[in-house]
Amino acid sequence: MTGPVEDALAKLGLTLPDAPAPAANYVPWVVQDGLVYVSGQVSAGPDGFITGRLGEDMDVAGGQAAAQACALSLLAQLRAACGGDLSRVTKVVRLGGFVNSTPDFIDQPKVVNGASDLMVAAFGPEIGAHARAAVGCASLPLGVAVEVEGLFAIRAA
Repeated sequence: MTGPVEDALAKLGLTLPDAPAPAANYVPWVVQDGLVYVSGQVSAGPDGFITGRLGEDMDVAGGQAAAQACALSLLAQLRAACGGDLSRVTKVVRLGGFVNSTPDFIDQPKVVNGASDLMVAAFGPEIGAHARAAVGCASLPLGVAVEVEGLFAIRAA
């Protein structure tokens, strides 16, 4: 099923991947009381995990691309949670971004903008604008550069 979100992504030259399987003992998403909680999605693309450490071997632009990849996986999980219909999303409530970075790297917010900008581009500013955290971490699972989790409001099917 395609809709306005997929059309907006196509205009950017992007497509949603299949929803990634969990890598440990958790579920990829939970729907409760009109909210979808999507577990953290690590930076991965068609060629595998996007690894690196901001301030060491990756620059801000590379980090933004990694965060955008996380956002695409978030949307893939959200699509699964919505039974394939992203038009059920009424608000991107919050994103939490984790950036694998050196202690002196201070541009985590710029990196996580890669995910935030995609949400606004996909849903428009009214639905896509959200609260957010952008946190630096000493390491992330599998050596990935970025991990992003999300909270979304949806209407009933």
